[in-house]
Amino acid sequence: MIGQLPKELNINGVKRAIRSDFRVALLIFQAWNDPELTEQEKSIVMLDCLYEDLETATEEDYQTLLEQAVCFLNGGEDSQQQKQPKKTMDWEQDEKLIFSAVNKVANIETRAVEYLHWWTFLSYFNEIGEGLFTTVLNIRSKQNKGKKLDKAEKDFYRENKSLIDLKHKYSAEEQAEIDKLNELLNS
Repeated sequence: MIGQLPKELNINGVKRAIRSDFRVALLIFQAWNDPELTEQEKSIVMLDCLYEDLETATEEDYQTLLEQAVCFLNGGEDSQQQKQPKKTMDWEQDEKLIFSAVNKVANIETRAVEYLHWWTFLSYFNEIGEGLFTTVLNIRSKQNKGKKLDKAEKDFYRENKSLIDLKHKYSAEEQAEIDKLNELLNS
């Protein structure tokens, strides 16, 4: 029905209650960015976080549970139809910029409210106008596409490089290997 915010998802004819607060979605995204987790572990975290009654699901339900979870996190859009562009934002790294921009649109401190549906948060997010966050995203997007920055963007980038450059997250194993190589090079 138009205008309804889902608090349950239809899984093979069974309505399953979900945790629809925006904080749950952000927690799932945090897990998806964790280099220590395998793809299967990330999926388990997503299902455990989102569904209130996962323990009653059957083995036959799991594919639908995953598909419906991804669809919910995409704001109701089917993910298979979307091409994944090169990353221009990171929910953790950009947290302060995101909340500042979302709060401006919502005209409230979203983190202070007891409950805010993920789709409502996503609607606020999609309405973010000009500001620091969009400037950062625009520069990242141009860099990803190999486009030249104008003079003002170059100046802004030079002054805010640490804010704009996305940091790569390494697993503990990868970081140990990098540290070992750095140690050898610096000897």
